[in-house]
Amino acid sequence: MKKLVGNIQLEAVQGDIANQPEMTAIVNAANAQLMTGGGVAGAIHRTAGPGLAEECRPMAPIRPGEAVISGAHNLPNQYVIHCLGPVYGMDKPENLILSDCYRNVLLLAEEKKIDSVAFPAISTGAFGYPLEAATDIALQTVLETIPGLENVKHIRFVLFGDFDFEVYVERLRRIKG
Repeated sequence: MKKLVGNIQLEAVQGDIANQPEMTAIVNAANAQLMTGGGVAGAIHRTAGPGLAEECRPMAPIRPGEAVISGAHNLPNQYVIHCLGPVYGMDKPENLILSDCYRNVLLLAEEKKIDSVAFPAISTGAFGYPLEAATDIALQTVLETIPGLENVKHIRFVLFGDFDFEVYVERLRRIKG
């Protein structure tokens, strides 16, 4: 599902965040220590190899909502932008922290002159954020940030499961181009 908003293409695809070769940067739903773990972080670190953890070690720890950038190592991208999403019910205010994640990733991509970014559904796995609410926050934040972007031209949401993908497609259909 694709939607043009201004001159930026928004897209939802079903797949593996660690296998997005046409994207300049992918986003890691990271843990505070920027180390391998389960879910998105595990998939990215397994594919990237041990060099990713080595490069990230001096950048840790990061705060919820913060974004940092590294090389992609063995991934088919140039960069990985790591962001720590909120743990639902613990990190408050979780809606603002989640919004900060998406905004800070896009602002960092813009600063680094990155043209395309692929996001997972940040905080919706082990961190327990309800998918529909997280999707609404993600898309609202991206739409609010788009007017300030000059370098970023393609924003992709990569959803692993069927339900996650269907929710993003339904929400993208509602957006006016």
